[in-house]
Amino acid sequence: MSNLIIRKVAVLGAGVMGAQIAAHLINAKVPVVLFDLPAKEGPKNGIVLKAVESLKKLNPAPFGVKRSAQFIEAANYEDDLAKLQECDLVIEAIAERMDWKHDLYKRVAPHLAPHAIFASNTSGLSITELSEGFDAELKARFCGVHFFNPPRYMHLVELIPTPSTQPAILDQLEAFLTSTLGKGVVRAKDTPNFIANRVGIFSILAVFAEAQKYGIPFDVVDDLTGSKLGRAKSATFRTADVVGLDTMAHVIKTMQDNLKDDPFYPVYATPPVLQALVDKGALGQKSGAGFYKKEGKAIKVLDPVSGNYVEAGKKADELVLRILKKEPAERFKLLRESTHPQAQFLWAVFRDVFHYIGVYLEQIADNARDVDFAIRWGFGWNSGPFEDWQAAGWTQVAQWVKEDIDAGKALSNAALPAWVIDGPVAEQGGVHGAAGSWSPARQAFVPRSTLPVYRRQVFQASLYGEAGADPRSFGKTIEENDSVRLWVDDRAGEGDVLIVSFKSKMNTIGPDVIDGLLKAVTLAEQQYRGLVVWQPTSLKLGAPGGPFSAGADLASAMPAFMMGGPKGIEPFLKKFQDCMMRIKYAQVPVVPAVSGIALGGGCELMLQSAKRVVALESYIGLVEVGVGLVPGGGGLKEAALRAAAAAEAAGSTNYLEFVKNAFQNAAMAKVSGSALEALEMGYLKPSDTVVFNVHELLSVACNEVRALAASGYRPPLKPAGIPVAGRSGISTIKAQLVNMRDGNFISAHDFLIASRIAEIVCGGDVEAGSLVDEDWLLALERRAFIDLLGMPKTQERIMGMLQTGKPVRN
Repeated sequence: MSNLIIRKVAVLGAGVMGAQIAAHLINAKVPVVLFDLPAKEGPKNGIVLKAVESLKKLNPAPFGVKRSAQFIEAANYEDDLAKLQECDLVIEAIAERMDWKHDLYKRVAPHLAPHAIFASNTSGLSITELSEGFDAELKARFCGVHFFNPPRYMHLVELIPTPSTQPAILDQLEAFLTSTLGKGVVRAKDTPNFIANRVGIFSILAVFAEAQKYGIPFDVVDDLTGSKLGRAKSATFRTADVVGLDTMAHVIKTMQDNLKDDPFYPVYATPPVLQALVDKGALGQKSGAGFYKKEGKAIKVLDPVSGNYVEAGKKADELVLRILKKEPAERFKLLRESTHPQAQFLWAVFRDVFHYIGVYLEQIADNARDVDFAIRWGFGWNSGPFEDWQAAGWTQVAQWVKEDIDAGKALSNAALPAWVIDGPVAEQGGVHGAAGSWSPARQAFVPRSTLPVYRRQVFQASLYGEAGADPRSFGKTIEENDSVRLWVDDRAGEGDVLIVSFKSKMNTIGPDVIDGLLKAVTLAEQQYRGLVVWQPTSLKLGAPGGPFSAGADLASAMPAFMMGGPKGIEPFLKKFQDCMMRIKYAQVPVVPAVSGIALGGGCELMLQSAKRVVALESYIGLVEVGVGLVPGGGGLKEAALRAAAAAEAAGSTNYLEFVKNAFQNAAMAKVSGSALEALEMGYLKPSDTVVFNVHELLSVACNEVRALAASGYRPPLKPAGIPVAGRSGISTIKAQLVNMRDGNFISAHDFLIASRIAEIVCGGDVEAGSLVDEDWLLALERRAFIDLLGMPKTQERIMGMLQTGKPVRN
């Protein structure tokens, strides 16, 4: 397959989606020209400029770092169409009106480069109809590329061809979207609302219908259909408010307009309560009211009977919650048999979705895998609807669904297709198996894509029932205990890099994990090209995703504290520091593959490694202040080292100036909002690698180890002397801290902790410019850590964190 070179992208439309797609392209270092109409007043590009400014205020943040907004080039359709010639990919993202899109296409088509791919981000309009009027050459380069909101965080992109789209273009785009932008690509058929919105919006409409039937209030529905079902925490109606009720109404209307002969057509009627909210401008979060409304600090929910907002917070019944904790087969049996309205509601919603996907799989998707991934990645479900069905017992659930259809309990009398009841799927016990996922059109189980981009994924997204590799046991285990697993990828040509994975809760670092790390470094030096620290939890999508490491395991250190007081912890702390130094000065490269949170000791492990490979959605920081301590594993030592190196590079002896940011990061327990922000904060180096797709993280890290080894890797030389800011630097910082304490911006204990951090990063009670070594700085870390551990307020913070998982402010 030939390379697809994307030098620049044009995004047409600076609305909510267009602007955020542009932002995510900039995150990936893809130059972007963002177009919109010329402004009627002020600068011609005023609409785009305002949209870019708005991006800086959005939460969750579309940019990895806000200053990246400067890289979006503003343009308008009147003056700047010639700029399209420079673009290899053009994405249209204007309002969902076929006539508006056609008008825009007529305007821009003459200016497109002859090789450029042209794509629409429509959420459900026909791609084939959109291409009408194009010449044959442009039709071959046109397709749908449907991002989900917010584009930085939602993993799904649907790729929708027309009958004329060149297959090679789809393959190239899939590789670009997967690797460069970090997306999960699903190819959809060109049917109304494609896959995710077709099934996802139907499931929401089913919730509307069944909630009304069984009299379940909106907040109880959300308590039932959110995290308790393994779905997005915002559940059904909160999600609708976030998406925008007008947007949801529009997607529903697309189904109404284009699916008139559908046996489920009556279900596509806009629910009266939704229409009433839209009519009065209550569009959800963006308008301040929808199904929910915030009044002061109180959250209120709409009462559909009275039309008034009432106190929210009603919960699901405990009996139903106990059922939801059962294994799938028993869970569905109990839900179906229960007379409790909430249980009946849940069974009905599941049944309706199973019925729908059974009837429409062949129309909307090539295979069942695409439906499950589309819903998981586009709607935040932990498992797809076909996976749920298969896990509960395919044949039994199919029989129950058929019985409900025959009894008139379902939302349509459409019969389940024959393949559901008889044949290979029923014989196998579901749509997913070792051979692939069921395709009704092909009457076969279809294997995964063989595109080269997926070779970079040691572990692809897994499916229930499929024979995928288990990241907890894959490869050849070299050594394993309750805390760590040392292993290699035993496929041909891959076994030259040792991998260590933690098994502790939140991948925290306790005595046994330290022993495992030390063993791994020694083994790697003896037999391998290097060592990668990688966690199976990194495969969890979203923000914050799975943890790399939440830091030192405080709970495992408590027995030593109970027996020996603060001094009893010192051996553990010294061993932790020694382990980090062993990693830093290992004779082979140690490369952490980071995704999710890397806090405290997890951050310190990163800082002292040869190189870092970090997923975009990584949240990194030294946060020990939250438990009343200072970083004690070499993180502050590294801050002093890097400040000295930066000062030397700048020809400066003002060491305080170069250590200030590191001090503030630790003293304020700042955590990066992305890998890109971690680079700005100094936790990453420009030479470190940022990966956008977590499924590629392990492969990239192993290849970085190989590259370092192939170039004759040597560990850094131990610094003979590290110049520090000394006592004058400490005094300057403390003077500022006094003002903050006296102004009640920080507590007296915060002041004390921050002062100890200042003492460490400034090198202790020495003259400015004095030379110290790493052991001196590590000793300062240990002393401050042990002193603070003996203080009641620190002990309160530690116990609060262990008991509640939240920091105590005292």
